[in-house]
Amino acid sequence: MRAVFAIPGDMDRRTGGFIYEATVLRTLRALGHDIAHLRLPDGFPDPTPAEVAETLHLLGRVPADVPVLLDGFVPGTVDPGGLARLAAPLVPIIHHPLGLETGLAPDRAAFLRANEAASLRHAARIVVPSPHTARILSTEFGVPAARIAVAPPGFEMPEGPRRPATPPLILSVGLLAERKGHDVLVAALARIADLDWQARIVGAVHDPAVADALVAQVRAAGLSDRIGFAGELDTAALRGVWAQASIFALATRYEGYGIAFGEAMGWGLPIVSCAAGAVPDTVGEAGLLVPPGDPDAFAGALRRLLTDAATRDAFSAASARAGAALPRWSDTAREVAAAVRDAAPGPR
Repeated sequence: MRAVFAIPGDMDRRTGGFIYEATVLRTLRALGHDIAHLRLPDGFPDPTPAEVAETLHLLGRVPADVPVLLDGFVPGTVDPGGLARLAAPLVPIIHHPLGLETGLAPDRAAFLRANEAASLRHAARIVVPSPHTARILSTEFGVPAARIAVAPPGFEMPEGPRRPATPPLILSVGLLAERKGHDVLVAALARIADLDWQARIVGAVHDPAVADALVAQVRAAGLSDRIGFAGELDTAALRGVWAQASIFALATRYEGYGIAFGEAMGWGLPIVSCAAGAVPDTVGEAGLLVPPGDPDAFAGALRRLLTDAATRDAFSAASARAGAALPRWSDTAREVAAAVRDAAPGPR
């Protein structure tokens, strides 16, 4: 199979979407496919007009018989008419629609939703990471279900044993962005300050204002010595933190899948999160889910896991079973390859 994989900027950024795309690209190549990497301008999901023009120029150079796997930032922000004029078949990977991002101004959210819906009409096939995202595209964006392929992210089982830290480490992994709900987590942790725990939030700064507000919130709660911000960690360092954790907690307001949940289940960690987006389907029986934006409920779930060893062990066992059943990246790549073949012109 021959294809082009178009990704904005540095594809090795440590976010769920870029981890998915970079790993799928490398795995497709390892499976013997001829996949060219096309680096698009860095500015997505907020490209300048010049970056949009350059993107359409680069995509316009791809031959008509070579499908293009297209990063999900592009359909929401590029002119749908420009995409319609491209010769190559397009296969966008939509992790979650851009217009559903938390904290957008209403007019910006409306533009992104309308623009993405119009752009996706020109896709030959669409790849999504979860059945939830497939349902959203069908019901809210008018995409026929037959054009959507579900390819959940893959996971590799952790190497080495867990070495839980003392006091118990509550780990959260996610960008410092409003959607990830770290403010709710901090508020919940303040409500259980009477218990013995430490917490670490791992993730790059996505929104400096959010990051500054979180640091101020931790300081105001008097928890600076218990809640740490680790920033973005490389694979080895992050593996070491996973091994030390006792609970995974992410108070997310929305997820199209949430790779961090799969990683937590691979480590057999009990999970506390929110019943938002694809989280219930992803987490299943591996943890406690509460309404998004509810620090009291989130604190109650954390308190239960910290104080009730039987409950914690039961969720840990369920998490480990779920982790063992997760797909591998080779499974994901084969699903993506099938979608690309379906998009390719000529006889099937």
